[in-house]
Amino acid sequence: MFPKINEILFIQIASADEKEEHKEYKSRIADMDDSSFLIEVPMQQGSSRLKRLFFGEELSISYITEDGVRHYFNTYVTGFEEDVVRLVRIRKPLPSDISKIQRRSFLRVHANLELAIQTEDLTRVVGLTEDIGGGGLSIYGETGFSIAEGQKLKCWLLVPYRNSTIEHVNFEAEVVRIKTLETGRLLCMLKFVQISDSERQKIIKFCFERQLDYRTK
Repeated sequence: MFPKINEILFIQIASADEKEEHKEYKSRIADMDDSSFLIEVPMQQGSSRLKRLFFGEELSISYITEDGVRHYFNTYVTGFEEDVVRLVRIRKPLPSDISKIQRRSFLRVHANLELAIQTEDLTRVVGLTEDIGGGGLSIYGETGFSIAEGQKLKCWLLVPYRNSTIEHVNFEAEVVRIKTLETGRLLCMLKFVQISDSERQKIIKFCFERQLDYRTK
């Protein structure tokens, strides 16, 4: 059932940007071990443009077996290897995670975390997240705070862990979509545009812990 070495993978990337999320990329499995696939840097379908991936980025992957059936699984980037060419290490799914039906539920968790925001004109405000994942987050629009699609924001996020420690994560984000809720409140979707691997890893760790909390309730 697992794809084999040299097999072609079709990849979509989790993003708060709907245009980006619907783009499809192709890659090839160069190697594998018990826990990972090593794939070539993905290339956008219909062009020769390579897609840079980041640690923790969430991927929806499909491949076609010899009998012509397309299979799907979700995964995420766990690292990189430098061989003759640069390879991306992604988590190998469990057999039960592979489906003939596409499931686009990425590792994004609901969480009300405190977020300090600074706009390009140096306006500052503190808000709450609605959800968060390795590729971005959603925040509630605050009264008196003007926010617009395409706006760039500097952000500082407080991330609490199960062992009671708290990490501060800083990054730059872009507002990719604003949605008006039934309550009249605004929900703003942000994607990370500048974040270090170590800062992204702190967010991924929080998401895994929160997901475990959901499973044990």
